Amino acid sequence: MKLFLDANVIFTAAYSAHGLSRGLFRLAAAGKCALCTSAFAHEEAVRNIHNKAPEKLADLTVLMKQVDILPEPHPRWVIRAEQLPLAGKDAPVLAAALQGKVDIFVTGDRRDFGHLFGQVLKGVKILTPADALEAVTLL
Repeated sequence: MKLFLDANVIFTAAYSAHGLSRGLFRLAAAGKCALCTSAFAHEEAVRNIHNKAPEKLADLTVLMKQVDILPEPHPRWVIRAEQLPLAGKDAPVLAAALQGKVDIFVTGDRRDFGHLFGQVLKGVKILTPADALEAVTLL
């Protein structure tokens, strides 16, 4: 199962060794799933860690060794994502997940994605870290 991690999930995994987001990394290390993200989401996570918890940069660097960085999405994928019910700023991130043919888009962003939790958009299921953990462990 291929999981796309939004920036907030990467940030949270680096920030807390015991949270649900870090649990996704443990499952990936055990071979239960594959993790990926976009360069944009990765850069956002790095920027946020640098600004809010610079002491966690080393943890982020180690965790990112488990994450594939997907190519930036082709403009046609961004156009497709822009047609979905989400904020325009999130379209390129979701477009990278759609283009990458992931199974699950994992985000803790309730403000921008909360109305989409549990839905499948163009073959990609939008889940919280808790729901993604459950989906992977049920395999």
